[in-house]
Amino acid sequence: MKESRTNNNIALHYWTERPEDVITALGSSENGLSNEEVNKRQKKYGPNSIKGKNVSSAYLLFLGQFKSPITLILIAAAILSFILQDKTDAIIILVIVVVSSGLGFWQEYGASNAVAKLLQMVQITVQVIRENAAKSVATESIVPGDVILLSAGDIIPADSIIISSQDLFVDEAAFTGESYPVEKQVGSLAIDTPIAKRTNMLFMGSHVISGKAKILAISTGMNTEFGKISNRLRLRAPETEFEKGIKKFGFMLMQITMVLIIIIFALNVLLHKPILDAFLFSLALAVGLTPQLLPVIITVNLSVGAKKMAAQQVIVKRLAAIENFGSMNVLCSDKTGTITQGQVKLYQATDFEGKENEKVMHYSWLNAAMQQGFKNPIDEALITAYSQNEQTKPPLLDEVPYDFLRKRLSVVLSLDGQPTVITKGAFQQVLEICSYIQKGTAAPTLMSEDDRKQLQERYANFSKEGYRTLGICWKQPNQQTFKKEDEKEMVFLGFLTFFDPPKESAIKAINDLNGLGVKLKIITGDNALIAETLAKTIGLANAVVVKGSELMSMSNDALMAKATVTDIFAEVEPNQKEQIILALKKAGHVVGFMGDGINDAAALHAADVGISVDTAVDVAKEAADLVLMNQDLEVLANGIREGRRTFANTMKYVFMATSANFGNMFSMAGASLILSFLPLLPKQILLTNLLTDVPETTIATDNVDEDYINKPHRMDIGFIKKFMLVFGLLSSIFDYCTFGVLLLILKANERQFQTGWFLESVISASLIVLVVRTRNRFFKSLPSRPLWIANLLVVILVLAIPYTPLGNLFGFVQLPLQFYGYMTAIVIAYIITADYVKIWFYKKLADGN
Repeated sequence: MKESRTNNNIALHYWTERPEDVITALGSSENGLSNEEVNKRQKKYGPNSIKGKNVSSAYLLFLGQFKSPITLILIAAAILSFILQDKTDAIIILVIVVVSSGLGFWQEYGASNAVAKLLQMVQITVQVIRENAAKSVATESIVPGDVILLSAGDIIPADSIIISSQDLFVDEAAFTGESYPVEKQVGSLAIDTPIAKRTNMLFMGSHVISGKAKILAISTGMNTEFGKISNRLRLRAPETEFEKGIKKFGFMLMQITMVLIIIIFALNVLLHKPILDAFLFSLALAVGLTPQLLPVIITVNLSVGAKKMAAQQVIVKRLAAIENFGSMNVLCSDKTGTITQGQVKLYQATDFEGKENEKVMHYSWLNAAMQQGFKNPIDEALITAYSQNEQTKPPLLDEVPYDFLRKRLSVVLSLDGQPTVITKGAFQQVLEICSYIQKGTAAPTLMSEDDRKQLQERYANFSKEGYRTLGICWKQPNQQTFKKEDEKEMVFLGFLTFFDPPKESAIKAINDLNGLGVKLKIITGDNALIAETLAKTIGLANAVVVKGSELMSMSNDALMAKATVTDIFAEVEPNQKEQIILALKKAGHVVGFMGDGINDAAALHAADVGISVDTAVDVAKEAADLVLMNQDLEVLANGIREGRRTFANTMKYVFMATSANFGNMFSMAGASLILSFLPLLPKQILLTNLLTDVPETTIATDNVDEDYINKPHRMDIGFIKKFMLVFGLLSSIFDYCTFGVLLLILKANERQFQTGWFLESVISASLIVLVVRTRNRFFKSLPSRPLWIANLLVVILVLAIPYTPLGNLFGFVQLPLQFYGYMTAIVIAYIITADYVKIWFYKKLADGN
């Protein structure tokens, strides 16, 4: 045997050897591994994942809270201050930075753990043979030497060699970039065969299109070919529109802040204030003015949203998709299981004349019951409708599994000692391979043009009545083996008609989606007549229907225009689903796609929000962003509401940060010009930042106005800039009112001024939350209990600080009672004014947001 070293230290060029030799070399057998051996190998090789171990994630997450350059510089400056002069101030600054970072870590770590638990609910599983019994296990538990059973729709969990296969076709696009399915089969290849040509091997990162196989796992996790190049292949998912917007917003705010900080630092130095104090003040101001908690707030909001959506039976696999889910205004979905009950039932098995026929029923049952591939709902309906004793099944000689190009399934059986092919499938695809016809019990005759015309008419009538109609045919070949190319000159036997009644909840669910501003578009492989009948049943009387054949002749621009106004896409090919999704996205829509089939993966990836169901095939579930535990549009509508609540609460923090922080920048700039001392000490700025951030961590629990939920919203940087400018300037106006009271009326000294502005700044920032959190009058929309309690506690704490030892530590002093009267009047005036300005702002400047 040829020697070599693989990443699993298996001395074997396994693609050059017979499967039985590879099984022996790996210490396995066709009966699979023992549970004891599996445990040993799991300890040796680790989890079958290219994500790597997550042991130190908590430590890395904590250290990640300090990655901001400004925070690092501030820590360094505080250490320098500690060495040079003010040890107490330096310690206070460091403690505040650590407490603030610890708060972010605690929130983010709890959120990530909660999401990890949710993801366990939608694990991908695979069939393996262990201790001579087939069982379903999570793909992460696969080890080298495992014997795995595959069928259509399964994800290949490890690099493997084929032990046995039947008509096996695999999609390796995720691994090789090749878009066409590749046929795989047992065999031995030359030692220099490149990876892309190893037809006797299957690789992690691909999935089964059709056929079945028994395979042996060779390499797992990072030792697979996919794992070796995972840094190139396993790229981050494309950024959502919201993620891009948040990044632009943070960068924009940082730029403005840094410019003002440099100006303020220069002014303080020119005014002969201590350089170290001015430097620390500028750095602390930068920390205080940038929305440091924004990433944490987003993560917490999304994880809370994910938990709430889980309660609505929607499991979130990718947190960032929640924001797109809330922004979604077009939902594309198949009809089966969402609009219809998804329980396909046989209506009739009829002959050429439309009369019920025993032979049609029997042959159809044989085809469904004997095929060894992926059993779909139609097969199950046939088996249920015509149950027979297992002993009555004839020997299976060969099979050509269903695929999405032929749209047919053929089995070769031994009937009365004679090989007999029985083929069923889409009516048009069955008719095109038939040269003969069997009328009733008569012998087959050559099919005439009149016969074909009558069959087409009968098919059209069945479709108009809303039945899904398949064809069935047969022939007796001379040989026992059979290939796709042999599907010709067959005998048309009859029709199989099925019905899948609409769900009673479908009409209400569609109306609910419309009420949420989400347009439902049905994409189905069924013919247009069935689709039109269904549309009328669910209340879409004047639905615009476009056939897949029409899409083929359209230019991209024409498709984009047509897709927007179309209600139902019928008779579509699998690849056209992705084209429709991309056309809708190009037209400016945020598009969701709901799919559960083998051929839905590309469309799920292309959509802004990929949605699947827990019963979907592995490849669809893996490609989806969201997985529904209940295949119902009503569940989806509830999930959309939760997605919009999450989006709304995330944006509230953005608005709070901009209204307070941007206003403080203007105030600091002006105060630096008119004062001979620092308006706030560095430690006071950091304390202000901490106290205003703490209650905002509860924003994920806040109530959201119903009228906001009823419309999709999108991240709009231009809108945020307007809000920042208007409410930042408004905040600054009332800061200057406070300056006037302190300097002109109370003749405040340095420490009194700093105390007074600290009190007004934190209290106004806490109370303005009540205004900016809603588009309505603040007294008509109440905040959640955690939010208002957290803000109330902060206000009480801030008022008490000057009367405690903590106040002296931070340089605060007690103020005359008349200041509190002035401050109360200023804060009340600020809230009332902001509430009126907000109504004007949304009416005049925020159209469409």
